[in-house]
Amino acid sequence: MAAPAHLFPGFTADRIETSGATIHTVSAGSGPPVLLLHGFPQSHVEWHKIAPRLAEEFTVVATDLRGYGDSGKPADGENHSGHSKRATAQDQVEVMRHFGFDKFAVVGHDRGGRVGHRMALDHPARVTKLAVIDIVPTHKLLRNVTKEFATAYYHWFLLIQPAPLPENIIAKIHGLFLDRNHYMHPDAHAEYLRCFRDPATVHAACEDYRASASIDLDHDDADLDRKIACPLLALWGERAPMHRLYDVLTTWRERASNVSGKPLPGGHFLPEELPAETLAELRAFLRG
Repeated sequence: MAAPAHLFPGFTADRIETSGATIHTVSAGSGPPVLLLHGFPQSHVEWHKIAPRLAEEFTVVATDLRGYGDSGKPADGENHSGHSKRATAQDQVEVMRHFGFDKFAVVGHDRGGRVGHRMALDHPARVTKLAVIDIVPTHKLLRNVTKEFATAYYHWFLLIQPAPLPENIIAKIHGLFLDRNHYMHPDAHAEYLRCFRDPATVHAACEDYRASASIDLDHDDADLDRKIACPLLALWGERAPMHRLYDVLTTWRERASNVSGKPLPGGHFLPEELPAETLAELRAFLRG
């Protein structure tokens, strides 16, 4: 079962075999290529308010990250390598190559932004621009844990616990992460629930977080002397914890050479909560 087509009018759905996973995609438009990457606990559907408008002037590819949505669920691998941001980024590079794009812009919200960060480091010749939404680098968060961060992002520390503890909790109370907010389209919310009723999706999402606290940190430690070379746009919500816990632009300037950005008057889920404002910022960045 795929997402309702009316959420992405004019888009074509595909399942693309990469070297590590089968990736579900939707694509449309013409012009410079842009890859949209979603966050937790969502899928490509979180872009349904933005992707059709972007496709008016860009070639837009939106995917389900490995483990999420209708993409494949790879094995855990040693030290959670099956869900490392390096492996997930490699999937996305191969997806874009499938569509004929060796260079492309990346827009990532939440987990997708973390994949984009790793992609810009591992594949600097491919990523022309990177926009990250409501995150600061994982290394900053987990190598400098504060009480305030642990309180606001308690789910990070739940999801990294050994299986099956977090999996069992999510299976019993999906609403812990999947309450429907007023700005969320009912069909989008239904999609998120559909996917998270699959135990394999729940396990993969936990593995994503376990990777962040293990193999991803190893990769980040090894790259502390490197900065993202392409232009980076950071957007975040004024009502989200990132705004009160971190100087977001200063933090990104520690990890990237060319950083711009601003807060928007919303919370964490900006692509759905403030689509017009988010779209305007993305368009200006991608056009520039």
